[in-house]
Amino acid sequence: MLDYTGGTLVMPMTVLTEAYWREISGGLAAHGIPIRHFVLHADTATLSDRIQNDPDLGPSAFRFSRVEPYAEAARTWLHAEAEVVDTSRITPAEAADRIAGAVLGSAPR
Repeated sequence: MLDYTGGTLVMPMTVLTEAYWREISGGLAAHGIPIRHFVLHADTATLSDRIQNDPDLGPSAFRFSRVEPYAEAARTWLHAEAEVVDTSRITPAEAADRIAGAVLGSAPR
């Protein structure tokens, strides 16, 4: 797609398995696609509160089941592999502004 459109490719996804991240990032790098990996972090209490009080989806057992795997990935590898944006105390718009500023303000790593 980038060969035809140019610009910046944004791929929102949650990857909590390091081997999957290595496969994805390695594949992109092998094709010369620059990567800026951002993690939208929220502390466990904030994340649980957001899931419990989600006005659109309501509480979700599946989403709750991903809280601890995220925390484990964050502790062991995920935060070391990414630019972490702590969303615990900011709005979605502020998080988007921080990422846009980072992407527009500097070259990919």
